[in-house]
Amino acid sequence: MLLRLAYLVATNTFVLLRLLPMADRHKDIEILALRHQLIVLQRQARKPVFTDTDRAVLAGLLHHLPMDKLRHLLLLVRPDTLLRWHRDLLKQHHAATCVPKRRGRPPTIRSIRALILRLARENSSWGYRRIHGELAALGIKVAASTVWEVLKQHGIPPTPERQSTTWADFLRSQADALLACDLFETRTLTGARLYVFAVIEHSTRRIRILGVTAHPTADWIVQLGRNLLMDLEDASSRARFLLRDRDSKFTAAFDTLLADAGLKVVTTGIRIPRMNSLMERWIQTCRRELLDRTLIWNQSHLLHALREFETFYNRHRPHRTLDQAAPLRPLPRPIGEPAQIRRLEVRRRDRLGGALHEYQHAA
Repeated sequence: MLLRLAYLVATNTFVLLRLLPMADRHKDIEILALRHQLIVLQRQARKPVFTDTDRAVLAGLLHHLPMDKLRHLLLLVRPDTLLRWHRDLLKQHHAATCVPKRRGRPPTIRSIRALILRLARENSSWGYRRIHGELAALGIKVAASTVWEVLKQHGIPPTPERQSTTWADFLRSQADALLACDLFETRTLTGARLYVFAVIEHSTRRIRILGVTAHPTADWIVQLGRNLLMDLEDASSRARFLLRDRDSKFTAAFDTLLADAGLKVVTTGIRIPRMNSLMERWIQTCRRELLDRTLIWNQSHLLHALREFETFYNRHRPHRTLDQAAPLRPLPRPIGEPAQIRRLEVRRRDRLGGALHEYQHAA
């Protein structure tokens, strides 16, 4: 806009220089001719559209004329509109030259806002007053209303709506002390049903396949419970709870055996598989990565395949929850040498005839 305005000012200046040597009679004739052409254009053209530059030029040229002179001029707009354009130019000029003073309190520092959100996220029972008190104890001076505004801007509800603990939050906070178990069935090539009993640790995602049978009985489940307790004792496990469903094969003898060893049995709700979501997720992984890709001949073949998958799952398969580490294998140090990256030699190890692949660096 500024470049166009300067161009128009320069052209109008040259036009003014051209008019200076002209006689008054010639100027009057030219004005009459221009007025008549303007009348013709007004009869034929639609409502004209003025740009900001056009408004600035017209307002700058005609604002010195008195109102009675303006009313007799033949213009495309009304004189009141022309005067309004001139007032708008003055407002823009004053707005550009006058810097308004900032009103109100200064903005909250970004680090303080992040700390407020962290305190609200880590303490669901704290309201904005409690968070304000914690900030004061840390020597951070901020108004309580500011804490309330920060929580509101980020969509954090009041503490009564945040205090309710979901089942997922409970499992996440108690992961070190939780085990989960379940029975699931599979079929052989002949159509025979086989049942698998497995246990998973919530914190490490380590899986234990305790047994396979065609006829699961209460005594068989109790014996597997004894085997589980021995494994946990050898591993120095800190588990204190065992999640299971309401299958009738889990009898009171099984619960009593675990209770004597310090494990409290927690049963899931009726038709609520999400309460045992980790175990259900592992069963889905086992089916997708092993059972759906393997022809099971008999019970011994199934047990062998499951043992191989258990080793693969615990010692090699990456887990997103564990930052892509395996339950029994931490991640190695990243390769930092450019020469090592350019000369990668990775070998593949097959399990179960190629159903499972493990990759490792060549020695």
